[in-house]
Amino acid sequence: MRLRNTVVATAVVVAVLIPATVALAVAEPDTPAPAAAVPSPRPEKVLNTTTATAAPVPVPDVPDGISADKVLVIGLDGLRHDRIAAAHAPNLDSLTARGTFGTSLLYTSPMAVTSSGPGWSTIATGTWPDKHKVKDNTFAGKRYDLYPDFLTRLEGIDPGYSTYAATDWKSLGDQGTFGAGVDARIVLNGDSDGYPAEDERITRVSERVLRNRNPDVAFVYLGSIDIAGHGSGAGSRAYLNAISTVDAQIGRLLAAVRARSTYTRERWTVIVTTDHGHTDAGGHGGSTVEERRTFVLATGPGIAAGATPSDTRMVDVAATVFGQLGLPLPAELDGKSIARRSTDPFDYLSLGKRVHELRTPATVKGFTHTAPIGWSVDNRGLPAGGVREWRGWSFTTDEFWSRAQRNQWRELFVRGRGVFAVADSDEWDDRFHGTGTFNSTLVSPPYLVSGRDTVKIGFLTHYRQAGAQKAQVLVSFDGGPRTVVKTYTADAVAKAESVPVAVPAGALNMTVRFRYSDAGNDWYWAIDDLRIT
Repeated sequence: MRLRNTVVATAVVVAVLIPATVALAVAEPDTPAPAAAVPSPRPEKVLNTTTATAAPVPVPDVPDGISADKVLVIGLDGLRHDRIAAAHAPNLDSLTARGTFGTSLLYTSPMAVTSSGPGWSTIATGTWPDKHKVKDNTFAGKRYDLYPDFLTRLEGIDPGYSTYAATDWKSLGDQGTFGAGVDARIVLNGDSDGYPAEDERITRVSERVLRNRNPDVAFVYLGSIDIAGHGSGAGSRAYLNAISTVDAQIGRLLAAVRARSTYTRERWTVIVTTDHGHTDAGGHGGSTVEERRTFVLATGPGIAAGATPSDTRMVDVAATVFGQLGLPLPAELDGKSIARRSTDPFDYLSLGKRVHELRTPATVKGFTHTAPIGWSVDNRGLPAGGVREWRGWSFTTDEFWSRAQRNQWRELFVRGRGVFAVADSDEWDDRFHGTGTFNSTLVSPPYLVSGRDTVKIGFLTHYRQAGAQKAQVLVSFDGGPRTVVKTYTADAVAKAESVPVAVPAGALNMTVRFRYSDAGNDWYWAIDDLRIT
């Protein structure tokens, strides 16, 4: 049995503690409105900008690793990726040019608030909050026993892997987000000793570990950018200065990796990510797009240079770690390696700008009614008029769709990626239309099922039930009668479906239909990633 090493270091500096504030978004009115979720108390980090550096942290006993494949994950708290370009950040810029940079948006309440507890739990475990159960910074209900962090998982796969974690948000250690099973953990306290000062101590000790020890996978957390966001806002010069300071620390970590005596015989992957964004004025926890902005940036073997995929999600960090080590992906994880490209035809559609949805900025592209090759939309029975973007099944993105109306759970389709299909009668009904209800059917291409007794229809669904609306999945074989194989009568939030279907003797092809009908100012249905297996 390998002995675990946790260093909890304190700094001998005097800090002035100023409570940080969290900006909470106010729901915009619409009908019907969901019941308001009341979040648990969620204390934020203390706004401590102390810079006086304490004594160096002793280098922990990091055992020798077993793999020539190495991964360094750098976690930057509260970094809004659309502010990087305005900062002096040559190391982040270089990583972006040499690697794959995927952006995405977070969930919101009631799944979880846009705060650090849920954010880092999602990154560490590779699962969404509906699994790991961390909904705010109280960590109440956490299920790290079922969904441990990626370092702890590696130890379970093979204790020979050498794992290292260093963080100065103390909760990540105290709450077990990165658990005690990690070979070497450093847990500092930026709340009491100042995040700039503790980031520097984290950087110094991690430089020595990366240069002179032999971890297989390391996680290094830096918290100063988030503190600058709370203190001055993401639109401020102070926020950009914090990005520049942390970027220089990233450069030192990368230089330490390159200085390893064994570097030329190793294959290094570097991943940089964040847990949430910030408003321009400062703060997070609410549902604005700015608070929801996240990214995964990765360079390494097999990871494309200069790629900016639309289908990346923050759960992909853990999956990428396993993929870069050549390990199979644990079945319960929600992510995929950032090195894998999407095969969903929706993701390759050309999207246009708003027409009637004036809440969405004119610069944001994100919808089309043109289906992929082989797909079609049947709008027979749909009255003329209504909001153009949502007239029948549309193809859209998380940002474009959730901007249409916040705080009605559109933000919760976390398992959808890139471009997905939406039938949104609630938004369609917001503009004058002819007499009648919303009726539209999304029709798949024919899938070959010859020689099969049964197949499974797999897809991702996000459905909200209201009124008399109907949502049905139907199949037909070789152009024959249509049979209902799935009906929704209650909410199904960000759910992965697998529907078994018997194949008639002699059938060659099967077509799948998603029929959303008899709907008015009710709710919506979103579909993604149809697979027949």
